[in-house]
This record gives sequence, structure tokens and C-alpha cells, in this order.
Amino acid sequence: MKTAAALACALALALPLAASAAGPAGKAMTTAPMKSNGSGVQVQYRVDGTPEAGRPVAVVLGFDGIAAPGATVRIATEGGLALSGTETTRSLPAGQATTWTVEVLPGATGIGYLNVFTTQGGATSATSIPVSVGKPSATMPASGALKQSTDGEKILPMQVK
Repeated sequence: MKTAAALACALALALPLAASAAGPAGKAMTTAPMKSNGSGVQVQYRVDGTPEAGRPVAVVLGFDGIAAPGATVRIATEGGLALSGTETTRSLPAGQATTWTVEVLPGATGIGYLNVFTTQGGATSATSIPVSVGKPSATMPASGALKQSTDGEKILPMQVK
């Protein structure tokens, strides 16, 4: 009887966590790595849609593991991203998972970052969320043409940037 009650409690506690991992509308979220000496706030994120230069795109942030009152989150951008809204700081309620949808505006093709700083109990953690616009830059084309040195060695010439 005790085992069944313990199992029911474990399932009741695990179901909300599984739902938060999928995020709203069932779309998967990426869990950011955590350091053992960080804030202890688990950060999850997802970029909704395809980022394009000059068009805002939503980034959904999820926060869990808030154990103490007074926990906060602060956001900033770099690398050609700009925030569409004016809110950059929020309080995180203790004991409950929280989501925050932020709109960022990519300025050009490339990778920009939404930086998320969580603070709890005097410790701060930083997470950088990449927002990639356009195709990744191509690597140098392989020439495949081997040349031969004066000593008879085969050399693959490579372009230097």
C-alpha cells in the first residue's frame, strides 16, 4: 500500500516536469547546461519560427528550480540582435516553473545571441541562446587538385584568409 502511494506521488510530481520540457503546444525546448556552482535555476529555450533579418522572432524561455524568493532573470542581446520589448528583468516566483516569451529583432544574416542571466541566493548563471539568420557560412571549397613539389611530395594547396 505504501509503495502504491509513493508511486502515485512520484508520478504526480513528474508529470508537470515532463510537460514543461515540451513547452507550450508540445514543441520541444532545449535545456541549457548548468554549472554546479551557478544559480540553480534551470533554463530551457526555443526559437519559434525561422529568424530573418529585419523581422522579429519569438524566443520562449522556461525557468524551473526556483527554490528561494527573490530569484530574478535579466536578458540582454549581442551580435546584431535587438530586443523588441522594453522589459529586460523579471522576478521568478519560488516553487513554480515560469515561461517568458521574448521577441528579438535580428539585424543581419549571421548569429546573434540572447543572453539570459539568472540570479538566486546570491549566485548568478549566464546562458547564451544562439539566434541564427540565414545559412551558415560555407567552408572553403575543396579543390581536390594535388600538386607535386620539386621533391616529388604530393601537396594539397589551401587558400589562406
